[in-house]
Amino acid sequence: MFEFIKNIFKNEKENVKMSKVLYITANPKSKEYSYSLSVGSAFIDAYKNANPNDEIIPVDLYKMEIPLIDEVVFSAWDKFGKGFSFENLTSEEQSKIAAMNDILEQFISVDKYVFVTPFWNFTVPPKMKAYIDNICIAGKTFKYTDNGPVGLLTDKKAVHIQARGGVYSSGPAVDLEMGDKYINTILNFIGINDKESIIVEGVSAMPDKAEEIKASAVAKAKEVAKRF
Repeated sequence: MFEFIKNIFKNEKENVKMSKVLYITANPKSKEYSYSLSVGSAFIDAYKNANPNDEIIPVDLYKMEIPLIDEVVFSAWDKFGKGFSFENLTSEEQSKIAAMNDILEQFISVDKYVFVTPFWNFTVPPKMKAYIDNICIAGKTFKYTDNGPVGLLTDKKAVHIQARGGVYSSGPAVDLEMGDKYINTILNFIGINDKESIIVEGVSAMPDKAEEIKASAVAKAKEVAKRF
């Protein structure tokens, strides 16, 4: 009888699907000096509590060499288009293409994404843009059809956490916000429609309310994490 019950619990455990979460941060500051990273940390802690069996994979873009799309990459892509194999590339081309492929394959392999960015010059940091250039690859994350491009990552979900010094969700500066819009546009493009944004806004414009704003964002982050 004991063995029978033990096998039931074993089978239930094996049937539980564990998810992989990519925690992608783009901020050179430490968590203590970053509103976005502080809220991101609170999100991840709450997520771990709600999903203890899931795997969290941190990706700190400011501690990585992110390949840029440059003349070396274009040269390699041109060779691929002419039917050349990876072995036909120069050593520099091989190095860049291999690094880009590693980033792409890691991105595709997970189930969920948490993007954490500050708001710089109305958009995301350059490291995040470079990273996204590595994952928007035809045939991998989207495909071309007669009706236009179609995203391929339709079974995944994402959250974007962003801190802004000013207020851009409403008022005269609303059209200047191109960071969260950019992330959402990219996610839509590659097929991720299950997404949510957590915005920490106005911490520089209203310094007397900064901690209150942060606390509100942390509370939302914890709530979103529980159902993510």
